[in-house]
Amino acid sequence: MTGWWRNRRAETRGKQERAAEAMAFSFVKRQAAVLLCSVALMAGHPGLGVAQDLFAPRMTVNNRVITGYEVEQRAMFLQVLQAPGNPEDEALKGLIEDRLRQSEADRLGLTLTDEEVLQGMNEFASRANLTGEGLVAELAKVGIAAETFRDFVSAGLLWRKAVRGKFLGQVPVSENDVDMALEAMTRPRALRVLVSELVIPAPEGEDEGALALASRLSDEISSEGAFASAARQYSAAPTADNGGRLDWVPLANLPAAIGSAVLALGPGEVSDPVVVPGAVVLFQLRDVARDESAEPIAVTVEWAEFLVPDDAAEIARIRAEADNCMDLYGQANGLPENRLTVTTQPAGEVPGDVGLELAQLDPGESSIALTRGGFRRLLMLCGREVTQAEPIDRTAVREQVINQKLEGMAEGYLEELRAAAIIREP
Repeated sequence: MTGWWRNRRAETRGKQERAAEAMAFSFVKRQAAVLLCSVALMAGHPGLGVAQDLFAPRMTVNNRVITGYEVEQRAMFLQVLQAPGNPEDEALKGLIEDRLRQSEADRLGLTLTDEEVLQGMNEFASRANLTGEGLVAELAKVGIAAETFRDFVSAGLLWRKAVRGKFLGQVPVSENDVDMALEAMTRPRALRVLVSELVIPAPEGEDEGALALASRLSDEISSEGAFASAARQYSAAPTADNGGRLDWVPLANLPAAIGSAVLALGPGEVSDPVVVPGAVVLFQLRDVARDESAEPIAVTVEWAEFLVPDDAAEIARIRAEADNCMDLYGQANGLPENRLTVTTQPAGEVPGDVGLELAQLDPGESSIALTRGGFRRLLMLCGREVTQAEPIDRTAVREQVINQKLEGMAEGYLEELRAAAIIREP
């Protein structure tokens, strides 16, 4: 281990949860065709039926009403975007948080111009290679109103203004912070990391307990032996029996949130909890290797997700007969379209739980560690393409570092608003 790495410590480790300002832009990751394909999932959802009076109050937050219609619309929107969790529960939770953000924005006198809202809608829609107007048109085909999309984006933009206005002057960013971020972004091939993982399941409704346990372990663990012992006791990952130890992984293969968490560590340190769909993860850095001659790169991955019965014999048969992603199409013949999806994304944009699995695979290899809706998620890496990275603007990198440091502050800010709010059912 070189002295170079020993000095690579982030001044503020911070939570690796979603940045408040990024919440409005975190779900659309796939092309428009894939996005619309997922609409088929809505047909049988019991929570999306027509209520007797959709416009009756469902909840009030500081005297701001949330109607049944809004909950239904947001639930449909989240399901189309393949957001994790129960759509109706997540819709109500998100709308309550939006009302808190809007109330605070009103208190602070914050507003949005039509141009700002349009820019935000276009930015969101660009993740699906659409314009804001184009995404509105596609959503309308499945009964989702333009106002639902607009309100979703507007709440996030107002919250961004509130968070930055309250905390921006409290977030010091040194040149060393920017240098470290640049190092991670421009020379990812130069870094290979040796880490251990501890994956704590967080089923719907139990995420607070999982996060509390992860936070306690993060504070208490101070050695590789202690981490290994905790992984054997608490981790649900296949690596649990091995104390959570992973093999060498190129940093470029990891999702951005996980890579950032690992980069903030010194040898033997344990990360703050990293929240991924259905779980909370801790990482311990064991070692790092660096190649000074490596060229700047960007990595794009193509991967397949095949929802298969949670049956060991059937999974073994599929894996034996499928040597590559094309073979999975034959296995999925006759099944609903949503059972097999193939996605191409920059490695940094892949969902954290999926990205961690893919980072350990070579093309044609598969993982069955994750589940969804009673199915086992067979994830297969189709290919990993390495390309030359685009030039990086140091000012933009500084802005990204600021946003990362605002994450934990924004979470605490929202919790304060929630604690002080009057939230009740009619």
